[in-house]
Amino acid sequence: MPDGNTARPERVVIVGSGFAGFTCAQKLCRIVAKANRDIEIVLVTPNDYMLYTPLLPDVAGGLIDPRFVAISLADSLPRVRLVVANARSVDLRNKTITVSGEHYPPRELSWDRLVLTPGSVTRLFDIPGLAEHARGLKTVAEALYLREQLLRQLELADDEQDPEVRRARRTVVVVGASYAGTELVAQLRALADAYAARRGFDPAEVRFLLLDMAPRVMPEVGERLSDKVLKVLRKRGIEIRLETSLTKLDENSVVLTDGTVVPTHTVAWVTGVTGAPVLGTLGLPLEKGRLVVDAKLTVPGHPDVFAGGDAAAVPDLTKPGRITPPTAQHAGRQGKTLARNVAASLGIGTAADYKHRDLGLVVDLGPRFAVANPMGIRLSGLPAKAVTRAYHTFAVPRAVNRWAITVSYLTIAVTPRPLALLGLVSGEEASFGSSEGIPAQSG
Repeated sequence: MPDGNTARPERVVIVGSGFAGFTCAQKLCRIVAKANRDIEIVLVTPNDYMLYTPLLPDVAGGLIDPRFVAISLADSLPRVRLVVANARSVDLRNKTITVSGEHYPPRELSWDRLVLTPGSVTRLFDIPGLAEHARGLKTVAEALYLREQLLRQLELADDEQDPEVRRARRTVVVVGASYAGTELVAQLRALADAYAARRGFDPAEVRFLLLDMAPRVMPEVGERLSDKVLKVLRKRGIEIRLETSLTKLDENSVVLTDGTVVPTHTVAWVTGVTGAPVLGTLGLPLEKGRLVVDAKLTVPGHPDVFAGGDAAAVPDLTKPGRITPPTAQHAGRQGKTLARNVAASLGIGTAADYKHRDLGLVVDLGPRFAVANPMGIRLSGLPAKAVTRAYHTFAVPRAVNRWAITVSYLTIAVTPRPLALLGLVSGEEASFGSSEGIPAQSG
């Protein structure tokens, strides 16, 4: 049943608690409070936290406790009405959104302004066995599973008598050599090295294979830094095959596009993202799986509907004809513009175009090495490591989380990485369907 709209204040419903949705809600609360307006702000999200996704590779590598990258919404957004549920569909004509939760049937929420920031999910392809045997890196469940899966396979390999099976258990395939996949393979390599050192075998016996269809690793950081990354990864024993991907997966092996069969039990698929599945139910134009919006982050033809973050194809005014990339940096800044423009549509202040100045990228590549290009300044090695750690620590939006992350980094600098296998997440819980909500593809 609809929740009704009798004698209620104007309502803004924000879908999604990622960088864009969280920042929008946070700033909109301040704007509304300053204007002394009675406006209800509702945040619809399947989780009661905002996830700082750039640090998921550190979670997978055992550097950071997953609690520290989860920002409590109840603590951070006390003035926001939180609806912990999945957004199922949107009725643009009647201005309602249907939500459903684990413990109650679908119900409708009415809205006066709608902000669509449901984020993104891993982009899958029609590769046999991909959804069943690979895992992504968009959620806490996936990050924890990859850590536990690696440790589980290494432990099983210790007592394996068949050398072929032992090699398969000690083989990890990561698909995607952009910054997320490269950070992941570097952290998993460090975790495996720590395990080998404490169990007394040669770390080279653990094979890491990084694949990408692109002609170079991490093209986002430029040719010079990309070459440095390639050199460092290979020095650490990571095998890199460019212009190569997968054609088939099963529980014991993968087949590469060049026909090579690689026996393995651990496959991470980190090849890029596409808009959340709910966007496909709107009947609105999409570009590369993302909702088309104008420079003010408004959906054309629907002045009361806004969108941003990974879910929106936001025009990049600094690069005419292109859309902004799906990065946390863009999403957070778009959240501020969304708040300003939503408020303007309610008669508070004036609207503005979203125009972004790229501050560069920071990428942590394991022990003693990182690459960064802040404000166009190319850094690598320990200076880049310091910039990268500082940037992420200060970018986390809650002080207690920043403190916990700082302590974690300081602790890991003087103590070994923890190797305990806790069994917290099952393969099913970390599947693309359960963890990210990606619908199963029909055969």
